[in-house]
Amino acid sequence: MEGDSRGPKGLRLLLLGAPGSGKGTQASALSSRLCVPAISTGEMLREAVAEGSELGERISGLLASGELVDDATMRQVVQRRLDKPDTERGFMLDGYPRTIDQAHALDEILSSSGEGLDAAIQIEVPEEELVRRALARRREDDREDIVRRRLAVYRDKTRPVAEFYRDRGLLVEVDGDQPIVRVTEAILSALGVAA
Repeated sequence: MEGDSRGPKGLRLLLLGAPGSGKGTQASALSSRLCVPAISTGEMLREAVAEGSELGERISGLLASGELVDDATMRQVVQRRLDKPDTERGFMLDGYPRTIDQAHALDEILSSSGEGLDAAIQIEVPEEELVRRALARRREDDREDIVRRRLAVYRDKTRPVAEFYRDRGLLVEVDGDQPIVRVTEAILSALGVAA
C-alpha cells in the first residue's frame, strides 16, 4: 500500500472488527477523507427494500420474520449496490463479508468487473473494552451476557474472514483502543494516505 500513486481516490476497502470496535465511526470519518462511499450492510438492505423490487420484497419478508438474509440474497444486494455509479471511484464496505463464503462471493463480484480489494482493515479492540463500550450504550439488548454471546459469534463466524484476507496479503490491523482521531490517522497511514 505504501507509495500508492492513485492518491486517496479509487480505494476499495473493507472494515472488519468486532461489534463495538468503532467500524461505523471510522467508516464515517474515512468516507469523507478518502472520497468514497461508506456502505453498511444495513444501508444496503434498507435501500433494496425501499426500491420495492422483487429482491426488496424478499428481503423485507425475511427481516419481518426475524430470519437472517441468506448468502445468495446478500450477494445480490451487494452486487446491486456496487453497480451504482458512486462506487466507480472506490468504496468502503462495513458489515460484509461476514463469512468465508461471502468473502468468496465478493471476490467473484469484484473480479467480474475487473476489480479487486485494496485492503481489509481490521480494527482490534480488547474484549473487555468491547464489553465496556457496549454496556455504556445502555441499550436494552446490551446486557453483558448478550454482548459476550455476540462477541463469541463474531470470533467463530466472522474472525476467520480476517485470516482469509491476511493469507492474501490484504489485512491491515489497527489498534482501535485509542482515541477516534488516532484510529483514523493509523488507518490512513497504513493505507499510505497523508492524514
